[in-house]
Amino acid sequence: MKILVTGGAGFIGSHLVDELIKQDHKVAVLDNLEYQVHGGKIPDYLNEDAKYIFGDIRDEDLLARILDGYDAIINLAAAVGVGQSMYQVKYYMDVNTLGTANLINTLINKNIKPKKMIVASSMSIYGEGHYSCADCGVVDVKLRPLSQLKERHWEVTCPKCGKNTVPIPTPEEKTLYPTSFYAISKKDQEEMTLTYGFAYKQPVVALRFFNVYGPRQALSNPYTGAIAIFLSRLLNDNPPLIYEDGMQSRDFIHVSDIVRGIILALENDEMAGEAFNVATGVRTSILDVAGELARALGKDIEPKIAGEFRQGDIRHCYADITRIREFGFEPKVKLTEGIKELVELSNQEKPKDMVDIADKELEEKGLKD
Repeated sequence: MKILVTGGAGFIGSHLVDELIKQDHKVAVLDNLEYQVHGGKIPDYLNEDAKYIFGDIRDEDLLARILDGYDAIINLAAAVGVGQSMYQVKYYMDVNTLGTANLINTLINKNIKPKKMIVASSMSIYGEGHYSCADCGVVDVKLRPLSQLKERHWEVTCPKCGKNTVPIPTPEEKTLYPTSFYAISKKDQEEMTLTYGFAYKQPVVALRFFNVYGPRQALSNPYTGAIAIFLSRLLNDNPPLIYEDGMQSRDFIHVSDIVRGIILALENDEMAGEAFNVATGVRTSILDVAGELARALGKDIEPKIAGEFRQGDIRHCYADITRIREFGFEPKVKLTEGIKELVELSNQEKPKDMVDIADKELEEKGLKD
């Protein structure tokens, strides 16, 4: 197949490009080499067998020139960062929402019809994950009340009876309550792509990635995933900064498993028109992740548990992966193994630790307490 990967020079995209070329596909990459991710440099890991177009998904003229002739388009282009999106609203909506709108608009008005289109969605669109109350059963939860957070009562309470709830796996049919502008923009990307597929009878798939980690993640970007941020701190002999009490939990998935999920969606026509969780189905606390990283690095550095909260942060979210498992997906990389590999590959790096700057920006904007 001839495949275009937008965002293909990035963390997930570059691993995907490697695997697609390994499978003898012809691959082109569209990427703007965002400075915050790449530091103004062309990554040395880029696959020489791919074709590279260094440009922006928001460039209408560029898209009109390059989009035709591909069997599949995999749209990974996006600005990433929940906290930063809360004060760079226009930028995130411009890149994610309007960038994807520009892509779809060009396909429609140039009458370009790829055989398959895949868009990277995000677990962030759920907001809080799924919860169960011992008395009320499964409950639909939005954000924790500000009054509760100010009292440092971190766990999610039942909206019906007020008792503490228990997190349970989050299925695709859960009501979406995005709690950041990043999440809203990812929801836009997903819904626009699925609407395009339905209206124009095009086979499209939305994949809701959970917390992705692995080699090539930008360690100097303080708005990337928790594992990369903690690793950056530890490599600089600084304690990982943890909000709340550290017992909040996520579903961490290795980038190689994400790539396998994308290729499954590319090859399986029965998945068209739907959204799928791509995750492990395993819940891990943020505190445990910080500890695992320190042990793998051989560093006796305890995390700094701030006891503070950030506006829009959720407590727990991990995936129900029943639906994608029905198509043969099974995560292969356990978190301990993935962290060990990541540490071995990153141990000689000295990334810039920008966490304190990012934390100060949140404080200045009134987004943490």
